[in-house]
Amino acid sequence: MHTSNTTYVAIMAGGVGSRFWPGSREARPKQFLDMLGVGKSLLRLTFERFLPICPASNIFIVTNAAYRNLVKQQLPELSDNQIIGEPSRNNTAPCIAYTALKLAGLDPDANMIVAPSDHIVLQEAAFLGKINQALAFAGSREALVTLGIQPSRPDTGYGYIQFGQAAEQGVYAVERFTEKPDLDHARTFVASGQYLWNAGIFVWNLKSILGAFQNLAPDIYQILEKGRGLFNTSGEKDFINQYYPTTPDISVDFAIMEKAPNVFTIPADFGWSDLGTWASLHAECPQDENGNVVQSPTVVLQQVENCLVRAPQGKLLVLKNLNGYIVVDEGDVLLVWPKDEEQAIKQVRSVVHTRFGETFL
Repeated sequence: MHTSNTTYVAIMAGGVGSRFWPGSREARPKQFLDMLGVGKSLLRLTFERFLPICPASNIFIVTNAAYRNLVKQQLPELSDNQIIGEPSRNNTAPCIAYTALKLAGLDPDANMIVAPSDHIVLQEAAFLGKINQALAFAGSREALVTLGIQPSRPDTGYGYIQFGQAAEQGVYAVERFTEKPDLDHARTFVASGQYLWNAGIFVWNLKSILGAFQNLAPDIYQILEKGRGLFNTSGEKDFINQYYPTTPDISVDFAIMEKAPNVFTIPADFGWSDLGTWASLHAECPQDENGNVVQSPTVVLQQVENCLVRAPQGKLLVLKNLNGYIVVDEGDVLLVWPKDEEQAIKQVRSVVHTRFGETFL
């Protein structure tokens, strides 16, 4: 496997991770945290995962302007130009268009990988193999490629990709994208063998994706294209601060992928999780003999099973008679919450916001 100077990676690191509250906070979202207890943040792990594909100088981090310093701390290898700070949160389509235009100023013929910053990949060699397969396919024709994950269960938390005819060995035309389904539909999808989870990992040539924006999302393209001569110069920041917030708030799935005629998928299985919730963290981390994931050096647990326990250094937690709970102590916020009701954590975060303002967000 060789690194390529004509491949660029855009790692999306601007989200707040509200379902991981109170661990993930406005000032320090989950991608900047050591969620796995391995001594590295999710962002750092994602950055290192792509180093066999291209040099560090070709990896760009797309984040909120407020997180620029956090990125610099965790990825000191990067230049200022490699940290793209969005002045507003406008979803994934505008930031992908902005990044593609910026990279086209450096190398108009380059291939581009887009990946989230906060996912887990347990089998890195298998992951890199699929990325290289996607690069070879997208680099040789006008194709928008997405990696699809072989579903292991009928999960209602993911979007699904229905795939059709094989374009070549292991690469399939996408029939359609489906938003998060109800359980009955999810069961039908998984049983059919024709559906994959949408992981939000994309591979394309810059000319292909910019052509797609020009044709399918001209409102975004026309706003950002005005700054083409300023990207990668000292004038970029002022242009983006003025014009970026005027772009539509829309995902790349809605703006491009669901409309484009040239979308392909590569089914993949490399131990993937989007690590969207505390329960998914519990499922992915090593568990003790009672099914607990304990991310704290000082705990006393009695009759505690199937729980996730996370506390800061120097805090002793003593727990008894708990089964299936999330216990997260962040110093200023303590969350004790049933694991099977974790989807409501996002709502309770809103309640906290309403009652106490931004203090505990």
